Amino acid sequence: MSNTILILGESGTGKSTSIRTLVPSETFILNVIDKPLPFKGGRKQYVKLEKGNNGNYFASDDHTTIIKLINYINNSRLEINTLIIDDFQYTMSNSFMRTALVKGYEKFSEIGKNAWEIIRALIQTRDNLTCYVLTHSEIDSEGKAKVKTIGKMLDDKICVEGMFSIVLHSLIIDGKYKFLTQHDTIHLAKSPMGMFEDKLIDNDLLQVNNKIKIYLNEDVA
Repeated sequence: MSNTILILGESGTGKSTSIRTLVPSETFILNVIDKPLPFKGGRKQYVKLEKGNNGNYFASDDHTTIIKLINYINNSRLEINTLIIDDFQYTMSNSFMRTALVKGYEKFSEIGKNAWEIIRALIQTRDNLTCYVLTHSEIDSEGKAKVKTIGKMLDDKICVEGMFSIVLHSLIIDGKYKFLTQHDTIHLAKSPMGMFEDKLIDNDLLQVNNKIKIYLNEDVA
């Protein structure tokens, strides 16, 4: 099973920017809404996957297409060791907007099921593939930051955060972009004891990858 990590935070707090340090030849980005990558050289480093090429970028908000792509990366692109799904929340909100005029609660169950199936597909990939789910956060009725969904009905169907053992929260502290690695009573974050030395780390996915690999492979005293 892969290392699958959730990164949540408000828009503009450095989630997508954290991709900048990864090695493009070993990385694949699935951009749900096909927005421009927010770092220098992103368009040249990440080329759209098309017939006849080995591109490392694809855009789709359709859950069936996304799962097919995950399986393709897992089985056929063995040079890829990091898979990014950016703006995951739009797999839910776009689906909701397309069925906004459809009455009944069944659509919420379907949207929740589709989101769950994407995460399950990521978790079940090969051991040497690290997967990141980047998504927006929102403040709930108790003043806590959580994954942004489309309302209480969907939250009752699926607890996104509970499907991950590592959750990082993106924050801007003193003008610097950081990842929170442990819960601070407001922002959800969690990681295995001792994986990260500091509660706040740089928004650098290459460093995060390295920390995870070292932690999972080190000897137990």
